[in-house]
Amino acid sequence: MPGSRTATFLLSCPDQPGLVAKVADFVYRHGGNVIHAEQHIDRDLDIFFQRVEFELAHVDLDRSGLEAAFESFVAGLNMHSQIRFSEDVPRVAILVSKQPHCLYDMLSRFRNDEFPADLQVVISNHLDHADIAEHFGVDYLYLPVTPATKPEQEAAVIAALRERNIDLVVLARYMQVLSSDFVRRYANRIINIHHSFLPAFIGGRPYHQAHERGVKIVGVTAHYATDELDEGPIIEQDVVRISHRDTVEDLIRKGSDLEKIVLARAVLAHVENRILVYGNKTVVFG
Repeated sequence: MPGSRTATFLLSCPDQPGLVAKVADFVYRHGGNVIHAEQHIDRDLDIFFQRVEFELAHVDLDRSGLEAAFESFVAGLNMHSQIRFSEDVPRVAILVSKQPHCLYDMLSRFRNDEFPADLQVVISNHLDHADIAEHFGVDYLYLPVTPATKPEQEAAVIAALRERNIDLVVLARYMQVLSSDFVRRYANRIINIHHSFLPAFIGGRPYHQAHERGVKIVGVTAHYATDELDEGPIIEQDVVRISHRDTVEDLIRKGSDLEKIVLARAVLAHVENRILVYGNKTVVFG
């Protein structure tokens, strides 16, 4: 039934026979109706992964009862698990610096209800985009930063996120390196977007370097932020072909267009509870 309440299980454990049947039986015994189910086995590590979404209309337990029963069930299978409920809408913050393209795209998508999430605030170290945030009816928090004030500025950003109970931080071309403390507070809840030239073309002018080398593709990567800069678990990637006729400006335009699409895909997968992180990799269910 469209719009009905659902719960989603995200599961991982050492592979063993009968796991799919056991999870399905648990849902069935409590009156759930499975509407999406997908699983994957990492054959190298022998790990089983599964995502199961089911309707709650006829479940015989309330929310806390279902959580308790689920916890007991997975303990017997040595599973790492998460349970998500459809009524828990993620609260999102966007961090941005000078480049506006990803911010504009995110604001438009939130306005069009493309994400099952609530955008709470845009935070920037520049004033450049305050007008567009106001146009979309989103709070804009200007927190300038210099090398000398970086610890204080980051503390102010964290305080703003905590005040708004933010669940997901989207780095829409935010050109400040986050501290280890910041990243650990929001482990697997900070999504970053950047070109995929790294480590080939390091620095502030990667498209110029790529043009000088005559690259034939431009790539883009969205990933979770970790202590290792631009090395976190990859969520989404894509490429676009480059011709010898393309100028630096063409490369930048094509790369910027792709960044918007790839970032949107990554954010959607996260807020739809379709990602399982293990080690420095992800399983992204369809």
